[in-house]
Amino acid sequence: MSSGHPIQGWLGRTVTVVVDRPAGMVRHGDGWTVTYPINYGYVPDAMGGDGEFQDAYIFGVAEPLTEFTGEVIAVCHRRDDVEDKLVVAPVGMRPSKERIETAIAFMEQWFDSWLECLE
Repeated sequence: MSSGHPIQGWLGRTVTVVVDRPAGMVRHGDGWTVTYPINYGYVPDAMGGDGEFQDAYIFGVAEPLTEFTGEVIAVCHRRDDVEDKLVVAPVGMRPSKERIETAIAFMEQWFDSWLECLE
């Protein structure tokens, strides 16, 4: 489970996210459809718990992006998955925990997760 991998130390760091699922993208798979209401991608210089690049949600930018540099404002810890997710936002943005949870609920509704936010 996700509690075993080294996700500590991310809060407050500046990272660049390569966006492979931009806001508004509709993705189809074995009988399901996901519309990404926010940009989603990965940090290419960090490995996640699944052996792939570390995944990240981008909060606070509505238009579809291809790349984004911002601050890690939260870590979404998943109790029932092998990888936690970063939440990255424009530097200095401090939304409430509830706003972040609402923004990522489109995906996190399927997981047992909890949010650790930057103070």
